[in-house]
Amino acid sequence: MIAPRRFLPSMSSLLALEAVERLGTATAVAEELALTHSAVSRQLKVLEEQIGVTMFRRAGKGLALTPAGVDYARTIRAALHDVARASLKIRAGGSRTNLNLAILPSFGAHWLGPRLRSFSQAHGDLNINLSTRLVPFDFGLDPFDGAIHYGRRDWPGVEYLELTRERVIPAAAPSLLANRVTSPADLLSMPLLHLESRPGAWEAWFEQNGCKPEGLRGMLFDQFTALAEAAVLGFGLALLPEFLAEREFRAGRLVPAAADYADVDGAYFLVWPANSAVGPAMSALIDWLRGNA
Repeated sequence: MIAPRRFLPSMSSLLALEAVERLGTATAVAEELALTHSAVSRQLKVLEEQIGVTMFRRAGKGLALTPAGVDYARTIRAALHDVARASLKIRAGGSRTNLNLAILPSFGAHWLGPRLRSFSQAHGDLNINLSTRLVPFDFGLDPFDGAIHYGRRDWPGVEYLELTRERVIPAAAPSLLANRVTSPADLLSMPLLHLESRPGAWEAWFEQNGCKPEGLRGMLFDQFTALAEAAVLGFGLALLPEFLAEREFRAGRLVPAAADYADVDGAYFLVWPANSAVGPAMSALIDWLRGNA
C-alpha cells in the first residue's frame, strides 16, 4: 500500500529540496531547475508546511538546511536516483520484458557475455540489464532476477545452476618470462599478482605442483581484468581463469608460464531466489543455459 498523500510531497518540491542541500542558494536552485526565485521559495514553503518540520533557514544571502532538512534531503536524493534509474530502465527496454542480472565483471564480460548475445538473439522480446556485484546480496533488497556466483553453494536462500568449473594457469608478459621458467619452482622467485576474492590461490597452485610456498607477496587487485592488465604491463605473474587466459593468449599479450591448466575447488553458478516465483524471462534464461552452458 502506498503511504498517505500527506507523506508524498510533489516531485517539484523534492527536487528543490535536494538542490538546496547541494547548491546552497535559492538563486542557484532556480537556475538549475529553470524556475523563478519566487517559485523555488514557494516550493520549499509548501514542502515545509506539508511535512510539518522546519527544514530551511536564511543564512545571509544563502539558504541553509536545518539538520532535519539535511537528513531528509540526502534520503530523498537516494530515492530520486532510484526513480531516475527505474525510468531509464523502462525507457531503454521499451515494450520488451526486462531481465535484470547481477554479474561478476570479468566472468560476465568474457564467458557469459557471448552466450547472452546468443540468448538475446533467440529471445528478441527480452531486454537484458547487467549490473556488477562482487559479493552475495539479499534478493529481497536488490531488484535482480538472478546473479552470477563464484565459489561453493554457500549463498543462502537461492537455487543454483552450475555453469562451469574453474581452471587456472599462471600467465605473464612474454618479456617477463624470457626463458627463465623450466619448472613450477622457478615461479617462486618472480613477482606474483594476487586477487582479493581468491585468497590462497597461489599457495594452492604451488602445492598442487609439488612446491612449498612461503611468504608469497605482490600486488593486490579486486578484479581479474585489472590483474590481467597489470600482468600485460609486466608487473608480475597472474593466475588467470581459463576464460580470460585464452583470450590473452590468442591476442599474444600474455603467454602461459605452466604446461597446462590446474583444476580449482570452485565453480561459477547462476543463482536466483528460492522462495519466490521465477518469472518467464528468468525461466527462459535458466532453460537456455542448461542446454548451452
